[in-house]
Amino acid sequence: MIATIPNPAVNGSTWEIESTEVAGLTELVRGCDRRLVDRLTPHVRRQSIAVDFHSVERIDAAGIAALITLYADARQAGHHFSIFNVAPRVVEILAIVGLDRILLSRSAPCESNPDSCSDRRLDRSAA
Repeated sequence: MIATIPNPAVNGSTWEIESTEVAGLTELVRGCDRRLVDRLTPHVRRQSIAVDFHSVERIDAAGIAALITLYADARQAGHHFSIFNVAPRVVEILAIVGLDRILLSRSAPCESNPDSCSDRRLDRSAA
């Protein structure tokens, strides 16, 4: 599903973002970090992407590194990468390391068309 969300860097501008959920991902920690990067890297190299993190309750340094890698790959390809629906504890950890301003989407990509938000799901093997 493609959605349009505000671009906070340029007032009045928007991004077109592919909204997706990584099914089954409940924690982004050492051991599942590489699988997430391997699964999402081709997507962030092709298009801007926002990942629904509603089920992720825990993140560690390896998970943070995975998010940085995806963000860097997207930027290198000229795209955007963000996460949304993030649990308060994960937001807190991202804020501690200063990544909240970079990675957190300020509005859910499904706001403009919530009925089609479930159209795109990545399979369980990404977790």
